[in-house]
Amino acid sequence: MADVTPNLREAAAEPDLAGRQLDDFLLLRRLARGAMAEVYLAEQGSLRRQVAVKVLKSDLAKDDSYVKRFHNEAHAAASLVHANIVQIYAVGCADGIHYIAQEYIQGQNLREWMSRRGPPELKHAGQIMRQVASALAKAAERGIVHRDIKPENIMLAGTGEVKVADFGLARHTSDDANMALTQIGMTMGTPLYMSPEQVEGRPLDPRSDLYSFGVTCYQMLAGVTPFRGETALSVAIAHLKTQPPRLENVRPNLPPALCRIVHKLLAKEPDRRYASARELLHELRAVQLPGEDQPWLDDLEELSPQERAALATIGAATEHLATVMKSASMPIVGRRFYGLLFVCTIVAFAAGGLLAYETRRPLLAPAAGQTTIPKLRTAEDQFTFAPNDPATREAWLKSIERYFPNDRQFVPRAQQELALYYVLQNREGDALRQFELLAAHPEPQQEAFGLAGASYIWAKRGAYDKAREALTKLSPLLDNLAERRVSVLAEKAISIVKEHGGQEKAAEWDEFSKKLKSEETEN
Repeated sequence: MADVTPNLREAAAEPDLAGRQLDDFLLLRRLARGAMAEVYLAEQGSLRRQVAVKVLKSDLAKDDSYVKRFHNEAHAAASLVHANIVQIYAVGCADGIHYIAQEYIQGQNLREWMSRRGPPELKHAGQIMRQVASALAKAAERGIVHRDIKPENIMLAGTGEVKVADFGLARHTSDDANMALTQIGMTMGTPLYMSPEQVEGRPLDPRSDLYSFGVTCYQMLAGVTPFRGETALSVAIAHLKTQPPRLENVRPNLPPALCRIVHKLLAKEPDRRYASARELLHELRAVQLPGEDQPWLDDLEELSPQERAALATIGAATEHLATVMKSASMPIVGRRFYGLLFVCTIVAFAAGGLLAYETRRPLLAPAAGQTTIPKLRTAEDQFTFAPNDPATREAWLKSIERYFPNDRQFVPRAQQELALYYVLQNREGDALRQFELLAAHPEPQQEAFGLAGASYIWAKRGAYDKAREALTKLSPLLDNLAERRVSVLAEKAISIVKEHGGQEKAAEWDEFSKKLKSEETEN
């Protein structure tokens, strides 16, 4: 590997901040050093708990654009509330020191664990793979790409929990700048895990994280990374040009299905990988590993054996479904889930009685003639499995509030999706009622979402005064407008209002639109 001595000298030059007070956090001792930041164990005084505080290195803190991105991306990542993601508690600056306070995990990262014990046994490896995939699925749902999945960023808690760290330096898929090999923040070890598109500086989406995760899985199972070289450049070229040695040849005792999963993750072209981490989870669930009593289940512990079998066949059936659907209807499998559950989506169309089936993931929907939506175990399950098909999506989204009225996370998200669904269906009255319901919500994010959507409906209907009123209320809430799909509606409302409101306030609306686009870019 290339000489990393300059990086070590740079890290050593950073002053030890142990004993310093940063707002509510007393730094106790330094835990780790990195290319961009140093991590301290700290005490949060107000809550009397231990946290990890990541401090931006002093030279980077002099770059205003980098500091702004540091804070914006950390704020976005703070919305990732998930059992397998290290939670961010606070982002701030004290005495010129920029920091991120996050959950402190008592344990080791995967690199440290493997350096002491070697590759984990298959059952343990399976647990790690499933939990990391679950974290990546959550991030992808929020439009966030981690960009640096590697063993060092996978934390193994003493309780058995696995948590993905460093989402605070992740990036939204809407960002137009991607990190190249020579940019700030890339340690010499990172190229071992970079996706081909990341090496080439192409735009990234969540499938890039899947590739990096594939490299990590390969190393965890084989004991070595799939690509090695004397320099970072030679490793990067290998990601672009070289096929990894087959896992089953490196470690013959591995289940063939697990080897296929890892090599699919390592496909050079993103389109040849899994379409999503959620799809990857379904594949992992179907693999039975030595020492396991039942297939992996992520958060659907109550599935029956019949339903598990149905889920296990989905990956293999995907390639055949398009042909089968042209000539036959799909059978219903697995009916018991809290009394009634259909793993495969069956939707009756009014004309012709044709049946549709989505092959990307198992969707849970009522069969033809069934009038009720089954209640799943949690509001998150109910939201995750809501199908995109117009015939059932509305009923599924409404069922979340009916079954889980007190859920503060997924009820508002379902209301948002329902409002946008009505917009796409040109049901302006229903959309307006939903947006106004959200506009009355006490949470600023929901209020901003509702006002942005309502302004568009009012403007489209020619009620320009009401559209202006909604936009005026939205103006001080733009920091909370994190959903790009609805911010686009607000931009359209501004355009319509400007066109029909005379030119005396044109400059004011132009400034509003500029600010809206700026907030959209930052979020």
